Amino acid sequence: MRHRKKGRTLGRSPSHRKAMLKNLASALFLTERDATYDDNAPKVAGRITTTLHKAKEVRPLVEKCITIAKKTLPSAQEAAKLKPSAERGSEAYKKWRQSEDWKKWAAARAPVVAAQRRVIQLIGDKEAAKILFDTVAERFVDRPGGYTRIMRLATPRLGDAGERAILEFVGKNDRVKRKSQKPAFEADAPQPAEQPKSEAPAAETETAAAESDDKQ
Repeated sequence: MRHRKKGRTLGRSPSHRKAMLKNLASALFLTERDATYDDNAPKVAGRITTTLHKAKEVRPLVEKCITIAKKTLPSAQEAAKLKPSAERGSEAYKKWRQSEDWKKWAAARAPVVAAQRRVIQLIGDKEAAKILFDTVAERFVDRPGGYTRIMRLATPRLGDAGERAILEFVGKNDRVKRKSQKPAFEADAPQPAEQPKSEAPAAETETAAAESDDKQ
């Protein structure tokens, strides 16, 4: 019995399983990178396809990283206010580097740096961590949790018939809900208003009767 054994082994050793989950989490974040990677661009940004059991195992890791990055957004905004506009390496930048403003900037930036190092330790990819802090975390500022979803695919994987699933970020690829409109039938269609009868036919009838009397 597997008492007090958390998670799935997925048929791998602990080190192999840990490395695989790191790669899956990094792959999900890397789908949000810039469009400069035309040779290896993802089909849909913010989405990866894997087996159902792997998706269920990597989902807590992805959401943990997003929560860590999201908590550092106030510190990053405060540090951005203290950052100078001078170009790095210029005389103005060197002067700012020796001033007290730099110490304030470093103190405001410290939580962000610590969180980035923690995420790199969890997923093992610096580029994926940068995309997480710069792009993904800002998207879920007002969301308390549940940043990803798992959708099962109908067709199994070729070869071993493994059950496949999609792991993706919520909010970007959501389905648009549209309310159906009630169809209009001929019986329910509004009838055209009746037009008043003109007096022209009655006048013509009187004229024809008068002509017939003259002939008699």
